[in-house]
Amino acid sequence: MERKSKSNLSELYLEENKDQIYENALAEIQSFELPLGTTLRSVYDDQPNAHQKFMEKLDACIRNHDREIEKMCNFHHQGFVDAITELLKVRADAEKLKVQVTDTNRRLQDAGKEVIAQTEEIIRCRVQQRNITTVVEKLQLCLPALEMYSKLKEQMSVKRYYSALKTMEQLENLYLPRVSQYRFCQIMIENLPKLREEIKEISMSDLKDFLESIRKHSDRIGETAMKQAQQQKTFSTALQKQNNVNYGRNMHLGRNRILESKNEITLKRTFEDEDEHEEEVLTAQDLVDFSPVYRCLHIYSVLGDGEIFENYYRKQRRKQARLVLQPQSSMHETVEGYRRYFSQIVGFFVVEDHILHVTQGLVTRTYTDELWNMALSKIIAVLRTHSSYCSDPDLVLELKNLIVVFADTLQGYGFPVNRLFDLLFEIRDQYNETLLKKWSVLFRDIFEADNYSPIPVANEEEYRIVISKFPFQDAELDKQSFPKKLPMSQSVPQIYMQVKEFIYASLKFSESLHRSSTEIDDMLRKSTNLLLTRTLSSCLQNLIKKPHIGLTELVQIIINTTHLEQACKYLEDFISNITNISQLTVHTARLYGLSTFKDARHAAEGEIYTKLNQKIDEFIQIADYDWTMSESDGRASGYLMDLINFLRSTFQVFTHLPGKVAQTACMSACQHLSMSLMQMLLDSELKQISMGAIQQFNLDVIQCELFASSEPVPGFQGDTLQLAFIDLRQLLDLFMVWDWSTYLADYGQATSKYLRVNPSTALTLLEKVHRGMKDSSKKNNIFAQFRKNDRDKQKLIETVVKQLRSLVNGMSQHT
Repeated sequence: MERKSKSNLSELYLEENKDQIYENALAEIQSFELPLGTTLRSVYDDQPNAHQKFMEKLDACIRNHDREIEKMCNFHHQGFVDAITELLKVRADAEKLKVQVTDTNRRLQDAGKEVIAQTEEIIRCRVQQRNITTVVEKLQLCLPALEMYSKLKEQMSVKRYYSALKTMEQLENLYLPRVSQYRFCQIMIENLPKLREEIKEISMSDLKDFLESIRKHSDRIGETAMKQAQQQKTFSTALQKQNNVNYGRNMHLGRNRILESKNEITLKRTFEDEDEHEEEVLTAQDLVDFSPVYRCLHIYSVLGDGEIFENYYRKQRRKQARLVLQPQSSMHETVEGYRRYFSQIVGFFVVEDHILHVTQGLVTRTYTDELWNMALSKIIAVLRTHSSYCSDPDLVLELKNLIVVFADTLQGYGFPVNRLFDLLFEIRDQYNETLLKKWSVLFRDIFEADNYSPIPVANEEEYRIVISKFPFQDAELDKQSFPKKLPMSQSVPQIYMQVKEFIYASLKFSESLHRSSTEIDDMLRKSTNLLLTRTLSSCLQNLIKKPHIGLTELVQIIINTTHLEQACKYLEDFISNITNISQLTVHTARLYGLSTFKDARHAAEGEIYTKLNQKIDEFIQIADYDWTMSESDGRASGYLMDLINFLRSTFQVFTHLPGKVAQTACMSACQHLSMSLMQMLLDSELKQISMGAIQQFNLDVIQCELFASSEPVPGFQGDTLQLAFIDLRQLLDLFMVWDWSTYLADYGQATSKYLRVNPSTALTLLEKVHRGMKDSSKKNNIFAQFRKNDRDKQKLIETVVKQLRSLVNGMSQHT
């Protein structure tokens, strides 16, 4: 029961609940706000007859609404009718109003056309103004970039490439990023690398033009630098000489005044030149435009290729250095060739020095030092080679002066030049050699032009002219009245003056070598010694050996060398006065003129002896003895008398020679004459000699002895000169007196009368006499008495010959 009641209650609840659900669904449908699908699903949820029940509820709801609408219409119907009535009443007015409004609208439209046009114009202008404002804003944003790009183009056109690179950098970093959205900006960005490459190419082209220009003008740059260095040195030297009051006072009086006047003129000209060129001093910057180098260096540095540029520059300059250092083949022929060579080198290193000091890192001191050392080695090799071809001392001197200026110029720029001055010492030896060759020609010309006679002086003026050239002093000669003769010939003062000129010429090379006075003095003395011992000595030796130089000339040469030897001390004083170095200094070298002139004098003396002997031989050759004559002529031979007369006259010329020389010459002549006569007797071609020929020969020897006893040259003691003929005398006496028994008996004893007669000589002559006697006997055989005497004599001769042969054989075995 309870279950049934609970079931009924439940059904009742469900029934009420369903009604409520339907009501809610209808309310939702009427609201038109919620989705109908959800509402309808909630109505048709698993319930039977839900559709029908819902439709019933829906019909009931519709009927309720119809009733309400009908009520509403009934309530408002009268009002609607009234409203319609009112509308009908105002319909006419509405039509009228419509016409009026249409007319008003038309008139308004007609009146508003101009306003509309103006309004549209205003709108258009406002749009344009807005666009212009926008454009101005954008242009203001782009204008700096465009201005910078225009500036870049202008800088490119005027070749301000370094500034152009800076402008590019600003464009890339500052201006172009602001306008990167525009197409022209992209074009600019694409053009900038091309412009950089163009700048690099143009700057490199300018650099190449610059390198070519300095290669062509390096000689002018160097010449200007060398002139400046030379002017500076001349100015300093002139000031130094001007301040040195005692400069040159100890020099030779004849040159002192000339040198002092020259110093004053040089100093004056130096000051004038300095004043004239003070405002015209040119430097490398004045002669060369270095802007291409700076510009190219800055450009490559900005582009980050500084190292590439440095390597390229150094490589090209090394190539140019090799070209500059290559000399012309004919450079040694003229001074201009050397000057141009040095100018080019100086110009090259002046440019490098300038680049070193005005740029940072393009060239370094290490690089320039390396380049200079390479160049210096090449320069020294070139100068050694080409200077060896120079045979003119003036050209060698000019070369030395150029080297000094070259060295001083580069030293002023900080380059070491010690090796150049060492080279100058080598060239100095060559210069001395060329001087020696030149003076050798001068000496030969002087000797050729000399008359080899004492110098005649007619008056005091001529005498002073001679002694002004040569330091001659002779108290006895000074006492003599004019005219008189000086003992030496014209070549002596000329030789002396030429030696002094040689010293001056040698001194010219020693100047400006940065050497002390002691070293210069030593160099002058050594070169002068070479002149005396080699050149002058050789010229004298050659002169003495010349065929046309006779005895008179040889005698004068001996006298000349004696005076030149005495003048050597004056040459030493002359050198000391030039260098202001006392001869008492320990290391001062001495002149070797004494030995030179002694050697020449000895050679001349020997040549005198030789020529005397040759002259004697010439007289002997014309001797014409009749070796078969039966008896002598009773007087000496003519050739011998001529020979003796020649010797007398010759020895009279020897009075000016030193005593020993004349005595030696006389003794030598007599000994040679004795030997020649002896050889004539012993000549192998002479087969037989008659006693008459022996007698004639004895008369000739007697004349020789008389000549020797007449003392042709004073100073011989006793019969010293006659001893030259002692061998002949004893041999002839042996044959004249026929004293063979005494000769054979006393042979080998110190007290022998015929001590000087050699058995071999006696045997040879005796055999010839024996043959002569035999020949004479054959011709005179009709006289029996003479034939018997000749037979006895021949037997005696045969006996003596046998004894002499035994003596000769004994001497041979003993030997």
